[in-house]
Amino acid sequence: MSPYAELVFDAQGDPDPGGLRAAAGIDATDLLVFAHGWNSDRSTSVRLFERFYAPFPGLVRPGVRLGYAGVVWPSIRFPDEPIPDFESLIAPDAPGPGPAAGSALDFAARRALAGFWPGHGAQLDRVAELLAARPESEEALAEFGLLVRQLAGVAGTGAGDAPDRGVPAIFAGDVREVCRALADGLAEAAAGPPAPGLSAAGDRRALWDGAKELLRQATYYEMKKRAGAVGERGLGPALTELAARRPGLRIHLIGHSFGARVAAFSLRAVPAGARHVKSLTLLQGAFSHYAFADRLPHDTRRGGALRGLQRRVDGPVVACHSKHDAALRVFYPLASRMAGDSAGLLGFDARWGAIGHGGVQAVPGAVRLTLAAALRSGVPASGCVSVDAASVVRRGGPPAGAHSDVCHAELARVVVAAGRMGR
Repeated sequence: MSPYAELVFDAQGDPDPGGLRAAAGIDATDLLVFAHGWNSDRSTSVRLFERFYAPFPGLVRPGVRLGYAGVVWPSIRFPDEPIPDFESLIAPDAPGPGPAAGSALDFAARRALAGFWPGHGAQLDRVAELLAARPESEEALAEFGLLVRQLAGVAGTGAGDAPDRGVPAIFAGDVREVCRALADGLAEAAAGPPAPGLSAAGDRRALWDGAKELLRQATYYEMKKRAGAVGERGLGPALTELAARRPGLRIHLIGHSFGARVAAFSLRAVPAGARHVKSLTLLQGAFSHYAFADRLPHDTRRGGALRGLQRRVDGPVVACHSKHDAALRVFYPLASRMAGDSAGLLGFDARWGAIGHGGVQAVPGAVRLTLAAALRSGVPASGCVSVDAASVVRRGGPPAGAHSDVCHAELARVVVAAGRMGR
């Protein structure tokens, strides 16, 4: 992974100027720019970059001089969620890790949360205490919901407050109902849907497992906001400035999970008519599969958050997706439904799907390919392309499934094909 530069941004998208200077100094024809997902520290992020970038030198044609960049931004990974492609570096065919350990917060998780929400030590101590004790009382569960609401920074956190407009129902709704829905989601991620009429949250242990998932969802809620800000206010302007310093440099954006949101939302800051972004590859992207749609199928008066912005890429937008991604198959639609509809928390439809689970939706002319077809014949030169990567993105235990199983030479070949860099 050389030559390499890091583009570092804070939670508001403000950059470290040194990263841009380093990237501008790389002698390359093509710069790969990879934004990580929910990694809590630089070392984990760098391991991801190193592993993903490893196959590239042997894949590009003569005359292509590669440079590498990593986008480092403040996010979090719950430490009790093993990431298979990092933890199994020497055993690629080994089975994925088992489920996360119960509802209690271990020391590493507590420390990571303290860094993610500085100044909230007292609330986090009480959250950890409740998760360890798992009290039976309704009051304890209500207190837990209030604490998570405070950590998430949503308005109206006083006892008895009515839900505010714009506050996702996952925080404003009845906490027992929310935790029950999340516990059922955990059961589905682990072993498939519960039998009709049964709920995984019928016992206290499962209900508090759902409460821990509510805490996890609060971190994702914050990361979703941060990822959009880092992309639009940080990465996009930085790449535009880099293109001005280095005319002719071909930039290839890559993003995993919420990092796919960072990479995609950077297109909002690409000037119309600019041609420096030559490809965008989304790996298990944690944002709506309708993001690029001009009109939403369920509300034709509205479009997706990135409607039409695939045209800011002088090449294709490729969304790699996998049915084995439990994080996007179960929890993304569940949280999305909760964010938009407090009338019922269970049962969801296509409105709530993630681009990393089913690919690009509702974009006329978007192409759908198997991974084998993409590797055999390449991908279209422009527009939205969905590549079913389930044949390789398949390893990982609950609750996230194969969400982080993205370090494969086959996916590197997709990036090379999208960027027209191949042999």
